[in-house]
This record gives sequence, structure tokens and C-alpha cells, in this order.
Amino acid sequence: MIKGSNVALTALSEDVGTVIVSLGWVSPTGEGDADVSVLLLDAGGKVRSDGDFYFYNNPVAPDGSVQLLGKTPTEDGNEDRICFDLTAVPPQVERIVVAASRYGGARFGELENVRVRLADAAGESLLRFAIADVDAVSAIIFGELYRRGEEWKFRAVGQGYDSGLAGLATDFGVDIEDDAAEAEAEAASAVEAEAETETEAEVASAVEAVEAGDPAGGGQPESVAPATTAPTLEAVPAPRRPDVAEGEPAKRTAAARPRTAKKKVTLPSAPPKSLAENDSWKPARLFPVSALKSDRDREMRATSVLLSVMAQVPRFGRRLTAAFGAPSGRMETFTEVSLPHGDNPRRPDGVIRIERAGKLWTALVETKTNGNALRADQVQAYMDIAARRGYEAVITVSNDVALEGSPLVDVKIDRRRKHKVAIWHLSWAEVAHQAQLLIQHEGVGNAARTWLLQELLHYLQHENSGCHGFQNMGSAWVPVRNGISDETLCQGDPRALEVVENWERLIRQVCLRLGGDLGLKVLPAQRARRGADPGARRIQQADQLCHEGRLQAELRVEQAPGLLTIGADLRTGKLRTSVEIPAPEQGYPLTWAKRLVRRLAEAPADLHVETLVEGAAGGPRGTLERLRPEPADLLPKGATPITGFRLSLFKGMGSTRGNAESGFIRSVDDAVHRFYTSVVVHLDRPAPRRAAAKETVGAA
Repeated sequence: MIKGSNVALTALSEDVGTVIVSLGWVSPTGEGDADVSVLLLDAGGKVRSDGDFYFYNNPVAPDGSVQLLGKTPTEDGNEDRICFDLTAVPPQVERIVVAASRYGGARFGELENVRVRLADAAGESLLRFAIADVDAVSAIIFGELYRRGEEWKFRAVGQGYDSGLAGLATDFGVDIEDDAAEAEAEAASAVEAEAETETEAEVASAVEAVEAGDPAGGGQPESVAPATTAPTLEAVPAPRRPDVAEGEPAKRTAAARPRTAKKKVTLPSAPPKSLAENDSWKPARLFPVSALKSDRDREMRATSVLLSVMAQVPRFGRRLTAAFGAPSGRMETFTEVSLPHGDNPRRPDGVIRIERAGKLWTALVETKTNGNALRADQVQAYMDIAARRGYEAVITVSNDVALEGSPLVDVKIDRRRKHKVAIWHLSWAEVAHQAQLLIQHEGVGNAARTWLLQELLHYLQHENSGCHGFQNMGSAWVPVRNGISDETLCQGDPRALEVVENWERLIRQVCLRLGGDLGLKVLPAQRARRGADPGARRIQQADQLCHEGRLQAELRVEQAPGLLTIGADLRTGKLRTSVEIPAPEQGYPLTWAKRLVRRLAEAPADLHVETLVEGAAGGPRGTLERLRPEPADLLPKGATPITGFRLSLFKGMGSTRGNAESGFIRSVDDAVHRFYTSVVVHLDRPAPRRAAAKETVGAA
């Protein structure tokens, strides 16, 4: 869409009762961000009350019409998603304004690719609007949903504000709470309360004095004034505001106005020192794992533990279900539920139900632990049951990792059914990742909920739980390694494709673990064109594996100076982790080399440093140990321009296909973690090249 244009939603899709609006942007520095907000307006263009303003401190409407779903990482940045149930929007609301704002003096000009996207309830993208000319504004109205008769339409607005979130909201009739004004009001309130207390004390003192025969309150003895001449006074009530009923204590209420200061999130404090006499004493666990003997026991226990914590820690439960299109609301979870299916009832491992605005969202859950694979017939039965009963989804949970375009189980969906059921997969590694993020980096604001998450994470990481994520490279791993070693592996061998698929699963899991440790977004980076067939890409990688004998992947780590590359050479048995740093735009090459060596003062001595030069395969190289006394050895001969530097660490890779100490999976995980924590953390992220970026956008 272009600025000012509009379109009817019914012209784009038949299912627009619920729509998802995604606001997106790209931060060149990796640190910039913005906050979304929604305003419900009446026919006069104003909010009916401050409750019609939805933002980070008020993310969900009581009637379910508006839900701020939070941020979702994309290939090149973030998308902040908002779910609108247009059937639940009150009839008095004529327009819904969707906006975003920056804070701390930041401007949208520091971000790139500012856009809004609208999708239907199934996630099918319906429209897109890119916003330009946002340099000097701190808030933007991206678009608005508005009524025309019985249907809803969308208008691409793209209007900027210099006054930020508070100014934007005030223009639409919201009374914003200012922190400074609030502090002043609280101080005045305290003075008033103190004065009122003193007044009450004085009146009470006077009454006591009168009753004691001292009408002046001066403390005169009773014998001074005759009792017959003492005036008879009734007790004087304390001053009371007119809105307080007789006999009730005065209540002081503050105006309930939206506050733009973000709510504080409580992170868990460090645990106190244990009282155990020695390390052999183990604390009692909420979820014991010592008695788990069979796979059935593991599946039942893991399902019950997971679903129970999801219901008791709403933020954790919301994290896991939001990606599946579930609403935000009251969640209840169940295990071992019996549901009719032909002659024999079926018992899914679990059921998740979420209530929102009187409507129910239901998902059946099927779990597997250890290396057990999901059974297609089981999942197919649950899909059929869900379709008949009007449930929304079937969620599978296992150690496997789903790949784009390659479902874990082959199920048939009856297109003739009016009610469509979605099938989603969740890896145990993703469950542990989300728990770790909340415990170590984000917090849940409650000590009891934090403890529950800690117990869940301990359970998932225990060797008996069977919930360890992807942990086996498959039966084709050894034959492919041997075939590469003796040069007998031919292109087109299906075993090579299996290894490539498992390598991709491993990389996705490595991203989850590294991101959980760092509290940063870590995603696999694909150099294929957007929209390209992932199956064709994997076939090409399998042919490349047969020809070169190497597996390679790139990771995009938030705040890193470049893509982190991990390569496994199956011929030499070596793992190589590396990152390329672009050369600075200003300064002298010798200064660049010296500065780089200084920054790597705490990096491993065996770190390989290579100079990247223009128009050549490679420049000077050497280990950090050799380059520390002589950084000038990194400079190429002559006036050959330097384009950057490549830093690499080498490590022997595990020989076995599993997740044991000597296994390939463990060696890859350890290599990536060691490279980031010992090398990448010492590097600065390069400054964004604004001019070049704008020229590229203009040319496009």
C-alpha cells in the first residue's frame, strides 16, 4: 500500500474476524527499538476513557478485542504483533489507531525498513505498508482500522509526531500520568494527610480536655473550676470529606491515569548459601526425576510438569502459546483426558484451554521424550478429534526440531471441513530456552513463579528426564563420514541429505542455547533468496557436502559485529568458528591492526587472525600469540586496500553421532559458546553506514 490508501478487509480474505497487525523495523546498531500502542476512538475521534489506550503497561483488553502479543524476531530485525478480534470491538468504537513510539530522545530516523503488515487469523499476509521520511519523529501512526457500515477497512497513515507517546496519546484524549507531576502530587498529598492528622489530634485533645474539666485545654486541675459552672460540650467529630459515609474511615484515591513509565521487572536474586553439610546432600525437588524408569513414565511426568508450570506462570505459558496463535487469557491445562474416537476413545497426553472474552481456545498436546519419534497415526487421530470438536490446534512436543517446509509427521487435512485445525511443533530445547530467558534475563516479577521456573529448568536438564532436545545426528552420520573420508560418497546420496537436515536442526538448537545463555536473539542466517524452496536449498547443500566434505552454517547474534560462522570439515575432523570484521571507514591500517590486537588481549593465544584484502583470496595471517608483539605483520605488502579481518578458532570435532561428552553435537555446542565468550565479546559492533544504506534503499 501507499500512504493515504485504504482497502476493505473482506476484499483481501474471507476470514477477517480476527486480524494480526505486525509493526516492524531494523536497527543497524542492534540496540534501537520502539514500543507499540493502540487507541480505540469513538465517532468524535477521541478515546471513550483512558482504558481505550493499550500499550506496554496495559497490553490486553478485558473483552479480548485487543492483545499486544509482544516481539517476534525476524530475519532482519523485530516485529511487534497485535491481535485484534474485530467481532469483539464495542459498537461505539469507530476507529482503531495503531502506532509506535521511541523513548529517551531517540528518533525513528535511527531505524530502517519501518513497515506495517496485516495478516488474517491463519497468519496469511494480506497487506504491507512501508513508511518513509521518519527521520525527525519520535512517534508514528502506522495505520488505522475503521468501520464503513458493517465492514472493516484499513488505511495506511504513516503520520509522524515529535512529542512521543505522551503527545500522541494526549491528542486523542488520553490523560497521561507524568512522573514529575505525580511526585509533586504525592508530596502535596502527604502534607495534606499530615495536616489532617494534626487537626484530628487537636480536636481529640480538646475533647479530652473538656471532658476533664479544662475547656481551654491548658491542663488546669479540676479543683480550680467548680463542677457546677463547667460548660457541657458534645464531642466534635473530626473533619470528613462529603463523599465519605458516616462511620467509615476516609479513603484517599488517586486518579487512575495511564503511566508511560514502564513497569519494573523483578529478576531473581542470587540464592543464599546452602545449609547442607557437604555436596552429597541434595535438596528436595518439586519435580523429582530419580524414579523415572520407563519412557511412558517420562512422557507422563514431563507433560504434567510442563503444563502445570504453564498454567501457574502465565508469562511462561503465554511465551509458548503466542507463537501458535493462541489468545492471551486465563489458561487451564489438563492431562490424560479421554476423548471419543470411533470404537476406542483416545487419551492425548494433555489439553490446553484458554478463555478470552467468553470464547475458548483449545489445543491437544502429544509429547515424546528421549529419542522416541512422533507417530503419524496418533497425531492424525488427534487432528480428526480436534476438527470434529471445534478445537483450534494440535501441539506436538519432542526432542526433535522442526525444519521449515518439512513437517515432522505426515498428516492429512480434510479440506472439506469448515473448521481448520493447525498443527504446531515445540522442541524441548525451545521450552528450556524460554524458561532460561525468563529466569536469568527478563524475570517474572514474582519469587514463587521464578522458583517454579527454576525447578522446571532443573527437571528438563536432568539426565533422567529425557527432555534434552536434539541429541542424535542419525544413522546416516557414520556412513557419510566414512564415505567422505574414503571419497566414495556420491552426489544424490539420500544419506547426505539426512545429514544436512540434522545439521540444520543442530544449528537451530545451538542458537537457542547460546541465546538463552546470553539473553540475546540468536538466529540461523540463510543466504538464499526470500521465498526460495527450503527443500531445494538442502539438496544443494547435500551435493556440496559430497563434493567438499564440509558442513557450514551462519548465526546472526544480536550485538555481534558480524555473522558468526561455524564449519565442520569431515575430512580433517576439525571445527572452525569464525567472524569477519569490516575495516573501519577512517584511520590508518596499522592503527586498525594495533587496536584489534589490543581488544583481543584476553582472547585465546591460538586465535587465528587473517587480513581480508580487496581482489585477493586472502592476506597476511597468523596466530594471536605471534601477532601480539608485531601487529604490523597483519598489513599486506604494497598499497592493497584492506576490507576487513577474519578471526577463527579451530577445535577437534566429536566422533560419535550422539550428545555424549565425545559426541559431535556436544563439540559443536561447546565450540560456538567458547568462540563467542572468549572472542566475540571483546569486539565492538561497527557503526552503521547510514549513507550507504540510504543509497541502497533509493536504488532499490
